[in-house]
Amino acid sequence: MRIALIASESNPYCKSGGLADVVYSLAKEFNAAGHEAIIILPHYQSVQKVETKFVCMFEVTMNWRHHTACIYEAVSEGVKFYFIGEDYYFTRHNLYGYGDDGERFAFFSLAAKKFLEEIDFKPDVVHVHDWQSAIIPMLIQKEGNQSYFKKAKTVLTIHNPAFAGLLDDDSLYQLFNLVTDEEERNRIHIYDKVSTLKAGIVYSDAVTTVSPTHAKELTQGNAYEIGDALVEKGARFIGVVNGVDLDEFDPSKDDKIAETYTEKTFKKGKKACKTALFESFGLQVQDGPLFVLVSRLYEQKGIPLVLEVSHRIVERGGSLLVLGSGEFSYCQSFEELGRRYPGKVGIYVGYSQKIAHACYAGGDFFLMPSLFEPCGISQMIAQRYGCLPIARDTGGLHDTIIDHEDGFLFHDYDYGGIRFGVDEALDLYYDDPKKMEAMQVQAMKKDHSWKKSATQYLKLFDQI
Repeated sequence: MRIALIASESNPYCKSGGLADVVYSLAKEFNAAGHEAIIILPHYQSVQKVETKFVCMFEVTMNWRHHTACIYEAVSEGVKFYFIGEDYYFTRHNLYGYGDDGERFAFFSLAAKKFLEEIDFKPDVVHVHDWQSAIIPMLIQKEGNQSYFKKAKTVLTIHNPAFAGLLDDDSLYQLFNLVTDEEERNRIHIYDKVSTLKAGIVYSDAVTTVSPTHAKELTQGNAYEIGDALVEKGARFIGVVNGVDLDEFDPSKDDKIAETYTEKTFKKGKKACKTALFESFGLQVQDGPLFVLVSRLYEQKGIPLVLEVSHRIVERGGSLLVLGSGEFSYCQSFEELGRRYPGKVGIYVGYSQKIAHACYAGGDFFLMPSLFEPCGISQMIAQRYGCLPIARDTGGLHDTIIDHEDGFLFHDYDYGGIRFGVDEALDLYYDDPKKMEAMQVQAMKKDHSWKKSATQYLKLFDQI
């Protein structure tokens, strides 16, 4: 199959979150399986530093606006990238966060669709991601070169349903040149606005999201005002759990940790890594169980619950080390805990890849009490390093953690819920170290490969 992945970001060129990991990893796996995958991205300011080859240029009309799209090509690990350039829209410091983001990605979507019609790459599957490119299936159906796209099927993957690409009704004509009637507009409305994300759901041949449980959550109670449209997709809406880069996160050859280890040598290796981890926080090594948190410090990640349960952890002989940044009040609260429990609680405000790896390798338990979590990746990385996750039973956390086999799950988003999970972990640590070791081995053996995820996508592509 020929597969065109169209997204607003992708490793190794531009990244703000997990979307970039997914797009690049899937493309590599599709190619490894014998298919031909390309990635189409905006030519951001950060990408303009990359050595590329000029491919072509063409005009893009957005009603009364006329812009020139310049196309550049690069290759990374066998994956061909095509960048759509327009300095007016993409020569900016950040990827997102501008008042004209709707217009910027309208241009990108129109240009990406037209570029596919310009090159010798008739896709079998056009795979779009999130609101920034979600309207492309609608553009293909209503304005595309039907002889060119005759065999093409479209798939939308929803990574973050909270961002719906809301635009005024007249934007369909003003930005996308689409002439629509009231019924068509109503089908893609959210909160009395046109939603590019909902347009993708309605007009695509299939829709995916990033875990089976999150898929179920999205179809309940018209979640995010898109749930009913997803229900209508029936079997053509599925959840596929994301994977982990097994080369980057491999305790047997990780050069960012104090001592490498395998499932057979993890006791010795993790002990050395725990010592190094305390030292990286400027603390003396503490006896007892070590709980770690690597996270953005916002309520969605369950940070208020971590702050509450930290007292319980210390009371029962444990320590807590936190790596993250976010709301200032949460950073202050962890720093205050560090002063209250010197040596037992530490925080590194900011992000360090080396310290993140050290946390996974040195920690006994990984805290992830998210309010909601479409997929999550930290829990899978933690398992790979034998650091047992303690997580709320929601979304992708439910799909990647088996309670009391390779981690711990609790249900209620409150102090009682997280205390239950923490106490279960502490009881195991103190009362049944053999079982804990067995759980750590089980966690390290889990298959979180992108190959597994890509196989499910390819099966869906075959079905449509």
